[in-house]
Amino acid sequence: MASLARTLLLAGALPLASLVSAQTLVVDGVEIPANEKTVAPAGEIIDDLVLPEEFQLTDDALANLTALQLSEIELFGFGDESSAKRAASGDCKTYPGDALWPSKLVWKVFNLLTGGALIETVPIGAVCYKTSGHYDAAACENLLATWTDGKTHSDHPTSVMSSLYQGMTCLPQKATDDGICEIGGYPVYTVKATTVSQIQLAINFARTLNLRLVVHNTGHDFLGKSTGYGSLSIWTHNLKTIKYIEKVVTPSYTGKAFKIGAGVQVGELYAAAHKQGLTAIGGECKDVGVTGGYTQGGGHSPLSGVHGLGADQVLSIDVVLPNGRFVTADEKQNKDLFWALRGGGGGTFGVVTSMTVKAHPKTRFAGVTWAASFSANQTELFWQGVEAYWRHFPEYAALGTYGYSTIFSMGEAGSTWTMNPWTVPGYTLDQFKAMSAPLFAQWKAMGFEVNPTYFEHDNFYDTWSNHFPTETVGNFNLHTASRLFPGKNWESEETLNNTIAALKAVGQAGSAIIQYNMNPAKPAGTPDSAANPAWRDAIMFGIFGGMWFDGMTKEEIGAFNNKITHEWMESLRQVTPGGGGYGNEGDVMEPDFAQAFYGSGYDRLLSIKNAVDPWSTFWAPTAVGSEGWYITGQETWLTTQTGKLCRK
Repeated sequence: MASLARTLLLAGALPLASLVSAQTLVVDGVEIPANEKTVAPAGEIIDDLVLPEEFQLTDDALANLTALQLSEIELFGFGDESSAKRAASGDCKTYPGDALWPSKLVWKVFNLLTGGALIETVPIGAVCYKTSGHYDAAACENLLATWTDGKTHSDHPTSVMSSLYQGMTCLPQKATDDGICEIGGYPVYTVKATTVSQIQLAINFARTLNLRLVVHNTGHDFLGKSTGYGSLSIWTHNLKTIKYIEKVVTPSYTGKAFKIGAGVQVGELYAAAHKQGLTAIGGECKDVGVTGGYTQGGGHSPLSGVHGLGADQVLSIDVVLPNGRFVTADEKQNKDLFWALRGGGGGTFGVVTSMTVKAHPKTRFAGVTWAASFSANQTELFWQGVEAYWRHFPEYAALGTYGYSTIFSMGEAGSTWTMNPWTVPGYTLDQFKAMSAPLFAQWKAMGFEVNPTYFEHDNFYDTWSNHFPTETVGNFNLHTASRLFPGKNWESEETLNNTIAALKAVGQAGSAIIQYNMNPAKPAGTPDSAANPAWRDAIMFGIFGGMWFDGMTKEEIGAFNNKITHEWMESLRQVTPGGGGYGNEGDVMEPDFAQAFYGSGYDRLLSIKNAVDPWSTFWAPTAVGSEGWYITGQETWLTTQTGKLCRK
């Protein structure tokens, strides 16, 4: 019977009838064990495709595979109108303890259908807790030593780089006998996706039972989008395919390209492009994924001044939709999706499995880095030097520059300015020095010194590898926000003075200023996308915010968070009326996130969201359509992912 059951399931014809116990199921009236021999992975091989697209869930593979029923719901079937009504009937998503929450057997069969891809969550910090059942002294010491490294978190199925949004539970610590490791805002289960069929099964399962569903790649996320209490998570990090394509022809582009899986990170793409003598577009952070929230949210790049946003590189997108169907979106098919998935936000319209993106010619880079410190009695000089740099932003942006630096003004502790780096694609070192010479002459005249270190490379990969910093992650007490500053703010002395005054005031009040001087204009001939229109005329992008510390009361922490959102950022909104911010690096408490992160495209995005996801299968903070839901038990000053997701 066991071998017969396996054969029938592979053919898509096995009825999984009534559940008998936690270890068995009934097939044609006969009770058999539920295990790898009786329940094979559900899917069908699609000819001429490679993983992850090769193995897909189809109607034939699902035929009669609907007997695991709760209230006559087909747990793994594709979406239709009736399932939309059922999934939308509750005020909250389904959580552990609810009647619709799957039993252990249902989770087991789900795991078997995915080929053993289901992971029950063990928080990354569990190795440091003697009572967790996973204590490992050596692993704990290693975790403590590497906690701030991005790779520590990106290689883990559930860990996120900003543990604040997970609830700060089960953080690594020196082991004690009485410490308690709690799951907090982590998902309950994760599907380690290596095929399209696994993603389809997860989406269908979550939609049918109204489970909260999150999409997780590297956990490189500042708003809590890739985690969620009581959820099922789809982990796309292992979709690492990189395929070089010598020539792609689309209505808007003819040239070289790469097809990249959803788990490909920037360093992997940059290395592949370098091997071919080419340049690819991605983020500057070392651990960020390319096709996930980065590109889907727009994606700024060290080459944005020349080639636009990450969203402008996309030629086609393979995606599993909320109804469980696998489709391709490009300029000829699924055009609304193609528009929305390029800038309209990740974790919203479906799960992207791969993208085909442009590859550009090998590019020379020259630039400079510095790390400068100024004492408290040099504060006035410090801001004079910074202001001189800001005033040159329009001319630098017109050259395609990428100036990425961080400013900290620390009162009596003085100020620091780290440039990491300032570079211009296509420039030789002589050209860069000639371009920057007037600014350095101004600084010399005022007695402002930064001790520059210059560099030059004939390719982007070496530039990125050697001169871009490794980000420190693992923060649990950091709240940030962002704003885009348009070129018009530099068009009159009055508006420029007001802009500079607002920036200085925020910096002097205690905010860090992470600033980028660039203009990601849309390249000629690029199809329209949902990327925030505020990007297109911006010549400065700024990230602002700060940290709180041990010993502060809850009221003090709340006041500090409110200051970031409603004082510092409000002053910057006032000098950029009608402008916006960057949703991938924005404030989860942004008062009008729809306008700030999506601009004039929001209504169209919401219409597309409602059309493709009437079940609200996908939800993420500040994502399109998120305003109809809330997380229970939250503070008024910061939303984390530690409560239930419920309709308003």
